[in-house]
Amino acid sequence: MRVLAMLDGTLADPTTPLIRVDDLGITRGDGVFETILVVDGKPRELGPHLDRLARSAAMLQLPEPDRAAWERCVEVVIANWQGDAEMALKLVYTRGPEFGDGTPTGYAMGMPIAAKVLRARETGVAAVTLARGYDPQIVSKAPWLLLGAKSLSYAVNMAALRHAESLGASEVVFVGDDGYVLEGPTSSVVLVTGRTLRTTPPSSGILKGTTQGALFRAAERAGWVTKVEPIPEAELKTADALFMASSVRKITRVHTLDGTPLPDTGDLHQELTALYESEY
Repeated sequence: MRVLAMLDGTLADPTTPLIRVDDLGITRGDGVFETILVVDGKPRELGPHLDRLARSAAMLQLPEPDRAAWERCVEVVIANWQGDAEMALKLVYTRGPEFGDGTPTGYAMGMPIAAKVLRARETGVAAVTLARGYDPQIVSKAPWLLLGAKSLSYAVNMAALRHAESLGASEVVFVGDDGYVLEGPTSSVVLVTGRTLRTTPPSSGILKGTTQGALFRAAERAGWVTKVEPIPEAELKTADALFMASSVRKITRVHTLDGTPLPDTGDLHQELTALYESEY
């Protein structure tokens, strides 16, 4: 089950060719995207996702996304979804055809959530730490690197996940050249120490996590302390627990890091998942 809607609100057949071969999103990865979790017909964190889409578009100097059009497009996909209670809703916005009239390409597609993602929510994942190849100090000096933009240029992220799989893991924690934690290829990193949740600041050149943000809001209401601050790599193994947060995977625990088993955090995982779900 897939549902595809173009930015003008018209439904399209997802099995029929629709994108021009000279679209810059395909030939150069020149575009941005978001993936939203929809549960029982309700998109989670739609506002923050559209805010992030706009920030990413601005970083790439794309035309400002028409927020109302994107909201209508999302509504069309949700209204026509007939699959499971949960779906992943991907928004894609590119610079358009290289030899076109300058009109961007935009569409939204609803897709089922992969079985391995659903399993990971329950069983947790093994992760490896990998170098991301930059020092966060470069972020403000080199905006053309697009650090912190959710661009379509995800080849490095996917290569990192394939490398992790070759090592017997399924997830990655990127580390900067300064020795501090960044993010996962498609997720935010959350550490737990006592009753404190910590994550890396977006100023390090990472995405501002929507699911991480929802978890922190709920945790604060429940009396937890939350901190957005630099995290040394060494603390990944000394913290009480390590989690990866993303829209589709929700709150996923890391049970093994670089081949070393971490403490059993099943009960804590259930508690944090319940906190996250309480937002909705």
